[in-house]
Amino acid sequence: MSSLTYDLTLAGLSVGSAAALTGIGLIVTYRATGVLNFAHGAIAMVCAFVLRQCVVEWGWPLWAGATLTLLVLAPGLGVVLERFVFRPLSVLGSDPAQTLVASIGVFVLLVGGAALVWGQGARDDAPELVSADPWGQLAVVLVLAGGVGAVIRWTRFGRELRAVVDDRQLAVLGGIDADRVAAAGWAFGSFTAGLTGVLLAPFVRLDPYGLPLLVMEVVAVAVAARMRGLPVAVVVGLGIGVAQSQLTRLHPSGWGEPLLQAVGANLFVVALLVAALVLPRIGTRDALPRTATARVATPPGAWIVAVVLFLLPLGFAGSDLQTSVQVPALGVVLLSLVVVTGRGGQISLGQAAYAGLGALFTALLAAGRFPGLPRLPELAALAVAVVLVAPLGLLTGWPAISRQGLALALATFAVGVGVSRFVFAQPYATSGLSLGRPAGFDGDRAYYVLELALLAAALLATRLLRTGRTGRALAAMRDHEAGASAAGVQVPSLKLLAFVAGAALAALGGGMLGMGLRAFDPGAYDPVRGLLWFAAVVVLGADSTLGALLAAALLVGLDAGARGGMAAAVIGVLAVLVGRFPGGPYEALRTAAGRLRLRRGAVLTPLGELVRGRLRPVEQRPVRAGVLSGAASRARAGRPAAADTRAAAADGAPLPQGPPAPTLTARGLKARYGGFTALDGVDLDIAPGSVTAIIGPNGAGKSTLFHCLAGTLRPTGGRILLGTRDITRLPAHARTRLGIARTFQQLAVFPSLTVAENVHVGAEQGRLPDPAAAERTLRLLTLDGPLRDLPAAALPTGTLRRVELARALAGSPRVVLLDEPAAGLDTAEVTALARVLKALAADGTALLVVEHDLDLVADLADVVHVMTAGRIVASGPPDHVLDTARAAAP
Repeated sequence: MSSLTYDLTLAGLSVGSAAALTGIGLIVTYRATGVLNFAHGAIAMVCAFVLRQCVVEWGWPLWAGATLTLLVLAPGLGVVLERFVFRPLSVLGSDPAQTLVASIGVFVLLVGGAALVWGQGARDDAPELVSADPWGQLAVVLVLAGGVGAVIRWTRFGRELRAVVDDRQLAVLGGIDADRVAAAGWAFGSFTAGLTGVLLAPFVRLDPYGLPLLVMEVVAVAVAARMRGLPVAVVVGLGIGVAQSQLTRLHPSGWGEPLLQAVGANLFVVALLVAALVLPRIGTRDALPRTATARVATPPGAWIVAVVLFLLPLGFAGSDLQTSVQVPALGVVLLSLVVVTGRGGQISLGQAAYAGLGALFTALLAAGRFPGLPRLPELAALAVAVVLVAPLGLLTGWPAISRQGLALALATFAVGVGVSRFVFAQPYATSGLSLGRPAGFDGDRAYYVLELALLAAALLATRLLRTGRTGRALAAMRDHEAGASAAGVQVPSLKLLAFVAGAALAALGGGMLGMGLRAFDPGAYDPVRGLLWFAAVVVLGADSTLGALLAAALLVGLDAGARGGMAAAVIGVLAVLVGRFPGGPYEALRTAAGRLRLRRGAVLTPLGELVRGRLRPVEQRPVRAGVLSGAASRARAGRPAAADTRAAAADGAPLPQGPPAPTLTARGLKARYGGFTALDGVDLDIAPGSVTAIIGPNGAGKSTLFHCLAGTLRPTGGRILLGTRDITRLPAHARTRLGIARTFQQLAVFPSLTVAENVHVGAEQGRLPDPAAAERTLRLLTLDGPLRDLPAAALPTGTLRRVELARALAGSPRVVLLDEPAAGLDTAEVTALARVLKALAADGTALLVVEHDLDLVADLADVVHVMTAGRIVASGPPDHVLDTARAAAP
């Protein structure tokens, strides 16, 4: 027994050493660049293939092949990626989500390129660089971990590395060559990836898809170390490796045997699920860059062309039609990403799991093997499968409530890998399973017609989720999650809706794909497919249904008409160009076409102008500057904004009516960040019909107090009351629906929506949902006319301040919290704003203003509070308090 334990421990140390190497490489790359390198596994696979090519195919000595692979190719590949893919992103100041898209693009490109060069078959003759004895591998891991830790902790390069990670721009200003630091980090990370690949290749299947996924499964090692601690990564990697090896000794009988065997063979996947879903999250910045999800304008006539192209296969025969039946099915799957990623702005790398579950459940129901349900006809089985899979969208939707960016990407990827390993790869679930087509649709042409009908239904469902109140709420959540919550949007519920709807669409497409292929093929739904689908949808227009259909046609057509891997290579190239063309390929094409037109200087004839006018509607011209500064121009013309407010109120403007607004009260509020006390027993009353102002130096606690009152931060002590109701624990959207509206210090508008749509979000989600209130508020703040139909992204700061205030007022609030409302406004706009706010207070609204402009505070406020070190140290009328504050100022 002891001999068996020793042997299994050695085997586990061998696996754990490879996992620890992966963790070391991922951590170094992340600490040098802030990028979680999703392409780490693909780099490992490419290096393993190159070493095999050198030694097995070309007959090189092992040392020569290893030198070329590990000391030249691997670090060189890292330097190339840093220079041409990730450095442009860092120069542009991109967020982690954009670098994540590029990283996935590199993964897809390398996988597709390897499949093109070496084929998709597995190899079992990879050369063995280090003997199977784990002590050599373990020694390599310990030496690398110790060396890297020493460099980071005690050398100048380590200090520079930490400085670049903390603040790249500040490090550059301090004289640090951030590009050199990042390149070194990428070179070392790629070296460890290559070393991992050549160590693992002799003991696993060497193929373009399996090895990259196997390496990425052990990302749990780096996540468990919080992407920082090298010793933790080494210990976790070795510990999981040994535990997984020891579990092979257990052979239980009964129903638990398959499950325990699956866990024992995939303990790193279990660790990935735990690390992604349970451990404290990392990388919580915005879900996706807006340029990746902004709606792409559909060229006129594009849908007519698409319909014609999708009808063309009805005239095909033979293998051409057999290939074509995959396109509508995959199109439905990709539409699920349009809903989740394009409209909801959430990263979802696990849609392949839901598509596979749709196909599997359809096959089980049609075969009568689904527990508790009778055998069903194929079409009914597909419908029931969609209903069964849709609630499973909560597997990724629930983590999305509290996660964004990198943390959400890891959670959805972990779910996709878990479903693949514990369901699709298990014989007890998939053995002997076949899938037929519905009665009457057995032929390829008849089945294609059925697919077109189902695709049309999916397009209709997607459109319903992109228009009206729900569509505006989803777009608001995507553009600015905190702003959407402040406008009254129930962000958690909306995220769940997006993921559940996405799971339903993916299940429908997966079932259609399975019936088209007449079989359930687990390989068609592996996690690598999920990464490929995500990259394809993002680069071709995440919020474009037409882009999803184009992506489906490309993915199927390229792989059918060429060697396998062509589609992945093409999509990968487009994804890695995200740093060069942040607006995506459409924007790049439009820019290039515009430059070409300027160079050529072509002028249309009158007949050409007539034809263009019939084919394409006249583009809307930018509004003149005078229109964009409506309130300011009216103020210069002498029209008082207060009079505008009174007139709008008389016409039914969304001002408080009925009983007076309740007092918003704070009692003994306390807030702490780690060991720092931001609020220390603050008492505050915001009375109706008055303007309360808070002033104080930076770091005094003003913003923390504001966030506690608005519901975006929960205090550690004290109470917040609205009238007599305790709202201390209510989230921001619930407070908005009680009548507490807010604006933000940094503008919180929804750039992909028009001015009118921004205001409609506030009217539909506020205290008294009244779509008509949006029109009244637009008139109130002079946002009507040509301005109302312009996208918010194209407007100046002064106008956007009015848009944000209009959205807050459209929900008929009783309390309005304004965080530096005059920031970015000129003198005339500030004067107009003050008049509007005074009129609102005169109509009974309770207003709280946090502001640095003391002249505005003196003109506007009824009561002023001075904060210092988390406490209110002075209160009273503005003339007395401000004179004292000015006298005390240095």
